[in-house]
Amino acid sequence: MVLRGLTANRSRPDLEALENETDAERFVWAILPHAARSFAASIVVLPLRASRVAAVAYLYARMLDTYEDLLPSEGERPKALRSFAARFGAVPNGRLAPIPSSLAVDARDRLHLLLVNKVELVDAVFDTFTPDEQRAIADLVESMAEGMAWSSERFAEQGGVLIDDAQLFRYCQNVIGYPALFAIELLTGDAPGETDDAMASAEMIQLANITRDIEKDLTRGIAYDPSLRSYLGVSEASAVRKVRKRLLGLALSRAHSYRRLYADVDLRRRPGARLAAVLMLMFTDLHYRSMARQVGIKPWRGPGGKVVTVLAALPSLPSRRYASRVIGKVTERLASAALDLQSAQS
Repeated sequence: MVLRGLTANRSRPDLEALENETDAERFVWAILPHAARSFAASIVVLPLRASRVAAVAYLYARMLDTYEDLLPSEGERPKALRSFAARFGAVPNGRLAPIPSSLAVDARDRLHLLLVNKVELVDAVFDTFTPDEQRAIADLVESMAEGMAWSSERFAEQGGVLIDDAQLFRYCQNVIGYPALFAIELLTGDAPGETDDAMASAEMIQLANITRDIEKDLTRGIAYDPSLRSYLGVSEASAVRKVRKRLLGLALSRAHSYRRLYADVDLRRRPGARLAAVLMLMFTDLHYRSMARQVGIKPWRGPGGKVVTVLAALPSLPSRRYASRVIGKVTERLASAALDLQSAQS
């Protein structure tokens, strides 16, 4: 499954094959590398039971993202998001609000729309879980849906932008913070007593998605930085570059939170989870080195490409010491790059 994720053609997914898939289990694993992208590797290396639960939870979260991304009406998005969460209180699960296929502008959108349209296959795997597992997923979806509805309402009220970093970080926590807490409890059986590092780590990871999609978001009429308000609907390269550099600095400054979070979560007897944590960080690092090149900053050292990244992470599976050393080195490089970026901007 890791190999399938590494070789998946995300720019040209086989939509016909996915559309024709009728086996629920096969569908979940076939669409996951396309829907979850770099997150997929961290999911599939988990122990099988946790991996299945995490995969289904992620696909539901991706459906929420699809409603947020594709619905054009500012008033319609919060209602659709809350309606999605409410369906878990129905028996059987309630129907989804339709999304017109005309709203998909590229292959990625069409794949996400296909996922929404085939929700019954994801539901079929969900139905095999224990009541506690189902309740945990439902609670996650409810928390995310309410948080994303809050963000949609802020965009509507504020002319398509988030007005400050406090709103930006809250958005990141809504999208990745709740899943991070869900994953920790899924793997350890306990919710973390201290959540600050989990939320800061979520900010670092979600800012990767935001920095990647600035231009696409502008064409949709939203921006996560108020300085881009006058460019909604268009994309001005110099303005985007400036914002991307600023957000890169914010993300990198949160690297030490990831190291502290890893140290606080007991993964000594969970080699799959240990490898998942290393992969998550290394793929995030790979993305930010690419972003550094885009904004004219010399990237720091690290594995080049997804295959090399996975190979570099694999010794974390048998070795706790190796995993800790890699996480320490990568977070130190990210934090050092944040300081260099801060000095260059001051």
